[in-house]
Amino acid sequence: MAKTEQSTYDFRGVTNKDAALLKGWLSSPHITAWWGDPEQELRDILGHIDSISVEPMIVELDGKPIAYLQTYDPHMEDDHPYQDQPFGTMGIDISIGEATNLNKGHGSTILSQLAELLFEEGATRLIIDPDPANAAAIKAYGKAGFVAFDTRTSEYGPALMMALDNPDAS
Repeated sequence: MAKTEQSTYDFRGVTNKDAALLKGWLSSPHITAWWGDPEQELRDILGHIDSISVEPMIVELDGKPIAYLQTYDPHMEDDHPYQDQPFGTMGIDISIGEATNLNKGHGSTILSQLAELLFEEGATRLIIDPDPANAAAIKAYGKAGFVAFDTRTSEYGPALMMALDNPDAS
């Protein structure tokens, strides 16, 4: 499934019915290289279905699941390491589900579309924190307009902090 310039992605909340799909994705080598233990990650994702601080979503293209993403507000979690970011900041984590969909422009296009939605909802800044060794992710995030501003170490390991600011925020 190749991306076209007219591609529009749909974002829907994760449900328990997505467990098998997510387990398969989380067990894929291109995801396990950057995420933690697939079983623990799946428990964490499903545990956030009704969360107010993390919103887990499935991204669909033409009705077919293509990626997992989650947004979070670092100011709604006690002791979150990114609470130094301005209020109105939303964090994002994303992974393309199937390896066959990598390197086709989906990641940057999904992030651009998501950014537009989050900015319309009032987000002032978006942050994303790839591992500094994940060159493909960093390139995709850069194509979506994210700019590196810091390197940190989080509970998940090294993180290149990248941000995209809402051009309409004052």
